[in-house]
Amino acid sequence: MSRVLQTPARPAPVAGRGRRAVARTRSGQWAAWAFLAPVVVYLLVFYAYPLYRNVELSLRNYTVRSFVQGDAPFTGFANYARVFGDATFGPALWHTAVFTLVSLAFQFGIGLGLALFFVKHFRLSATLRALFLVPWLLPLIVSASTWSWMLNSDSGVVNAVLTGFGIGPVNWLTSPDWSLWSVIIANVWIGVPFNLVVLYSGLQAIPPAVYEAAALDGATGWQRFWKVTFPLLRPVSAITILLGLVYTLKVFDIIWIMTKGGPSGASTTFATWSYRLGFGNLVPSFGPGAAVGNLLIVMALVFGLIYIRVQRKQALA
Repeated sequence: MSRVLQTPARPAPVAGRGRRAVARTRSGQWAAWAFLAPVVVYLLVFYAYPLYRNVELSLRNYTVRSFVQGDAPFTGFANYARVFGDATFGPALWHTAVFTLVSLAFQFGIGLGLALFFVKHFRLSATLRALFLVPWLLPLIVSASTWSWMLNSDSGVVNAVLTGFGIGPVNWLTSPDWSLWSVIIANVWIGVPFNLVVLYSGLQAIPPAVYEAAALDGATGWQRFWKVTFPLLRPVSAITILLGLVYTLKVFDIIWIMTKGGPSGASTTFATWSYRLGFGNLVPSFGPGAAVGNLLIVMALVFGLIYIRVQRKQALA
């Protein structure tokens, strides 16, 4: 009994463990900041600063001399007023809308059809799916140059085939009636593989038991598609369309390589118009070009926020 009463409380080790726990917590915090620092630097250098610079360009009257001397006067929203009052604004907005919506409709429709075709495995299905990915893997400059050659009015393979069927040649790239549709065709060809991959993955995630239950209830093929496949594929479809929308809005390479926005502005979109204002003229208009670019950023940002909202709804569902 006396030995038990004489046993010390030993508070020191407890304090030592507390200090070690605090040290480990601080060490973990420093490690987290160390891993986070490269991402923060990357976002600041390649996103935040260019965005700030573009906004600053759109609010000042920059010229080549201003870039050297740094004395560009502040003009407020004068560049935006100039853009909205430009005769190119309306057609460029219309071309951007047509290019984006028509491309999305055909990319999604063809991609969904191919995904439904490949969902039932057959011999060489994996090889064919890999071949369909080739347009997605090629550099855009290669794809656009290939389509420029194929749609050439004089020596293009497309006109050669049309002539063989007695339809006659079409001025795909040099006619105001066809130039926009030419770049849409090329963009659809490039974007179909992305839709195919995402929608095929979504179809693979649908349980086969659902189709078996629908078949037992006497549902036809179309009924199974509209009542089972399409509703269960809706979340994946929404994400696919929104990502395609954000990407298609800012397409520049294909249009510039194939038509440069012409002829007579018939295929000019906001992306090509912004580049032409800033770099395509002998006397560059940096401010208006930056203003058009900012309008394009706002449009993409709106749909990007919609994409985030859809993702959150899916996570909570």
